[in-house]
Amino acid sequence: MSYQQQFDLENEYLMPTFARKSVCLVEGRGMRLRDSEGAEYLDFLAGIGCVSIGHCHPALVSAIQDQAARLVHVGNYYYIEQRGQLAKRLSGLLGQTPDGQSWKTFFMNSGAEANECAMKLARLWSKKHSHGGNVIITLNGSFHGRTMETLAATAQPVKQELFAPMPEGFVHVPINDTDALRAAFDAHPNQVCAVMVEVIQGESGVHPCTAEFLELADELVHANGGLLICDEVQTGVFRTGKPFAFQHFSVQVDIAAIAKGIGGGFPMGACTAHASVADSFEPGTHGTTFGGSNLAIAAAGAVLDTIESEGIAQNVQEVGAYLQQELSKLPYVTEVRGRGLMVGAELAEGMSAPDVVAAAQDLGLLINATGPTTLRFLPPLVCAKADVDELVNKLGTIQ
Repeated sequence: MSYQQQFDLENEYLMPTFARKSVCLVEGRGMRLRDSEGAEYLDFLAGIGCVSIGHCHPALVSAIQDQAARLVHVGNYYYIEQRGQLAKRLSGLLGQTPDGQSWKTFFMNSGAEANECAMKLARLWSKKHSHGGNVIITLNGSFHGRTMETLAATAQPVKQELFAPMPEGFVHVPINDTDALRAAFDAHPNQVCAVMVEVIQGESGVHPCTAEFLELADELVHANGGLLICDEVQTGVFRTGKPFAFQHFSVQVDIAAIAKGIGGGFPMGACTAHASVADSFEPGTHGTTFGGSNLAIAAAGAVLDTIESEGIAQNVQEVGAYLQQELSKLPYVTEVRGRGLMVGAELAEGMSAPDVVAAAQDLGLLINATGPTTLRFLPPLVCAKADVDELVNKLGTIQ
């Protein structure tokens, strides 16, 4: 089916929630995608950071095919193969907790669900083990999801105004503003159950937290009887070169939300927490129909196997540094920021990021604009230096 035929069908029958680009993608391998007209594209968006090991990696395809031939779904009333093994593996990747506990995981289907679970767990833990506070501090410019609760946590008024009133219980402070963070705690004594942060804010344009700010958040929230939640939906699963982005800092994270890259493009999410926090849940206090399905577990296992066997973590570190270096050479780029293969580029005055995205598509590149002057690059973690060279050479022809 042609792009125009697909456009006409979607325009008539789908809700108008996306301003889609003028291309219908039908096939992919590794870093490359092909459209319905036969044109090829180098992908530096990876399904918004989801296609971690590249499009249609043989290990992922095989794992999903094999599992689909045996059992697709039974629901969470029953045990299934490999779910416990995957949770144990995540616990190992997350690292040692201060008291030597394991991390316990709840599997679901998306990042929004993972953040919902994290916030519910923090409030429940506070009621059972602390002062019973229900205030969650988040950061201006954050993005935690599109459900009503995660939208309330997302400190972007432009995304909230149409759906007001928002659920209560959230306080927002500017990223890296230590004075504002202290003031938020002072204004809500014995009310804060959690601080929730993205170590690197993705949707707002790849803005990293400073070590000073994160360490203060860690110090204040624990001193005030709360928990530190890290939204690792975009930054996790080796996107920054380590299993999780918070591991670049000396902070004690109590709950982490994971999604996107863990399924390699298959819908998958997870909320994981120290055992003493996770055990605040009891049967019936939280649930999901499709979360942790046979297919999702198989997909996530294949992704982690591939990342380990192919040395992808090292590749992310090396190619990520190279990507930042080469982007900074473009004459219209004024700032490059990020870590690993999560990179933002700020454009000079007079340059339009959406216009650059459109021009790049005509050149066979898929990139993303997060604002009027900001480009975001989230390629598959198998991205090579040769791919970066092709990207930057083509971007260099755009005026």
